Amino acid sequence: MEPEDPFPASLLDRASHLRTDTERLLALWDSPDAQRVAVRDGAVALAATGDPVIGQVPRSVDLSPDGVRVLLGIDPDGRSWWLIRPAALTAAADVRWLGLRELGPRLSPLELDVLMTAVALESWHARHGFCPSCGRPTDVVSAGWVRRCSADGTEHYPRTDPAVIVLVIDDEDRALLGRQARWPSAWRSALAGFVEPGERAESAVRREVAEEVALTLDRVHYIGSQPWPFPGSLMLGFHAWASSTEVRVDGEEIAQAEWYSREQLAQASSSGIIQLPPGISIARSLIERWYGQPLPGSWLRG
Repeated sequence: MEPEDPFPASLLDRASHLRTDTERLLALWDSPDAQRVAVRDGAVALAATGDPVIGQVPRSVDLSPDGVRVLLGIDPDGRSWWLIRPAALTAAADVRWLGLRELGPRLSPLELDVLMTAVALESWHARHGFCPSCGRPTDVVSAGWVRRCSADGTEHYPRTDPAVIVLVIDDEDRALLGRQARWPSAWRSALAGFVEPGERAESAVRREVAEEVALTLDRVHYIGSQPWPFPGSLMLGFHAWASSTEVRVDGEEIAQAEWYSREQLAQASSSGIIQLPPGISIARSLIERWYGQPLPGSWLRG
């Protein structure tokens, strides 16, 4: 049985029809059921003790945003979810700031949906306070989904950069895992890279594999996609089959790459010789889809 897709259909209704309805937005914000998520510099504000409770911001965190309040959407229970970007990271006894990678294994599908969106939008707002055309300040409109230039009125929208990630398989049904040069020695993952302007996603897969490990691909098969808000990518996941097995790493981006049979991968990940990406990543899903079941260990927990 194939592992379940870690990113099933969204549970959050983004309610785009409400983004310009000022009266309705105020009512949702003032509702006692409103769920608020404070994010700053990619970290989420949570209570300092106990299990993370998403949607409840510690009291010491200033909820007066620096001009940023975003309606993320409405959940199946009718509660509105909001992103707040505090003016600064709060250092107080009742608050801890955790990143999405740390939180991922503890999140429900709805919470993961909320935070993937919140972290990506917080990063976009942090980098787009000024108009890219004229340099004048931009104002937050449409419930946080648009920034409008204060000088010429041009509107700017959140950016998503497409990237491909691929698990390469050979004719012996082995999988190729690589290590980026900047990673710890035990980390391994699928190969990945950004789609260039004017390029098809499938062409990007072939180019990245050729550039990074000097392999030519026969078949390329699309599996699925995943938002990856670091800072704002959409990962397009593939399996691909190589026409040869001689690997030559580029030595710049990829420092190591090895073929693994299922038995070899299970032994290496169980012993800790290698560590695989965390469960929230599509890389892990691509690997376990090929393997046929969950594997032990990850970058975060060993």
